[in-house]
Amino acid sequence: MVDRLANSEANSKRIAVVEGCFGAAGQPLAIPGRVLIGEGVLTKLCRKKPKARQFFLFNDILVYGNIVIQKKKYNKQHIIPLESVTIDTVPDEGDLRNGWLIKTPTKSFAVYAATATEKSEWMNHIGKCVGDLLQKSGKAPTGEHAAVWVPDSEATVCMRCQKVKFTPVSRRHHCRKCGYVVCGPCSEKKYLLPSQSSKPVRVCEFCYVQLTSGNLSLRSDSINRPGSKFNNLSDDDDEDDSSD
Repeated sequence: MVDRLANSEANSKRIAVVEGCFGAAGQPLAIPGRVLIGEGVLTKLCRKKPKARQFFLFNDILVYGNIVIQKKKYNKQHIIPLESVTIDTVPDEGDLRNGWLIKTPTKSFAVYAATATEKSEWMNHIGKCVGDLLQKSGKAPTGEHAAVWVPDSEATVCMRCQKVKFTPVSRRHHCRKCGYVVCGPCSEKKYLLPSQSSKPVRVCEFCYVQLTSGNLSLRSDSINRPGSKFNNLSDDDDEDDSSD
């Protein structure tokens, strides 16, 4: 079906509509062979709180943006190459249901659908697109993924030292390696994580020691911390509270 739609007029028109919704600030999306598979509103777990985002699934990329005017205009366009994507289901927890993780080497986050059926359809379609891309390219699935940030609301004290309480003066920061919410003194170090940035990025003291000693097996300690029900569920830019 994808091959049949690739060069169809209907597909070209659909992609043109998506481009128009993002306006001049968005990147062009129409390239030979690209097909718009589907679209919909998903709840993305962001640093401050869950937010509705419009998602567009193509056969080679996943695009999402902020909803400015419902079903008409979007901004802050994000484009994720599907070839680098891994998805994992998220157990239902309280009001957050029908969720899954979208993990890439540069950014990872959780999204939630309105129903279990919608979740299943999204995950099946994304998985099929990723599988087809890897089969065509002959590449292996991506082995390394950026940490999924713990939401600010899940940490009243530093998740490393367990001592510093967060206040308007004592700000929350996120370690780019483990995703923990940490205080300033526990995250003074920076380390180059090439998959995430061309410049050294903020990491916590624990991860810095692990990275500089060559011991990179910190996922089990950093991500599966007992007592936090959203250990794997958020992302955002650390220095800009208004960012997605």
